[in-house]
Amino acid sequence: MSIKKIIEGKREWRAHVSRVEKLPKDYQIVYKEIQKYLFKVGPVELNEGIGLLSEILGFFEEGAAAGKGVLDVTGTDVAAFCDALIGDSKTYADLYQESIQQHVDKAMKNMKD
Repeated sequence: MSIKKIIEGKREWRAHVSRVEKLPKDYQIVYKEIQKYLFKVGPVELNEGIGLLSEILGFFEEGAAAGKGVLDVTGTDVAAFCDALIGDSKTYADLYQESIQQHVDKAMKNMKD
């Protein structure tokens, strides 16, 4: 990764954080919890930029502008909201499950040989 891309990524992240800080407090709280959740469970492509986070932020900005409470936008089960967003995406949990299965399959094959 080039220095130019790193600098651009940092600039993009700072602008993103600035937008989050302009949200109403309830939206900020839920956004930060969603961000933590997504960083822990996936999706894998989250490492490739802030696309999904930016989409969530845009969705939250629209909800706030319409005068809706954050839970009116996400529903009361925020984790389920997150899971629905990443339902078709490969997650770190998926990668780990595949890795475990590969190790078990290899060990079982080696036992038979």
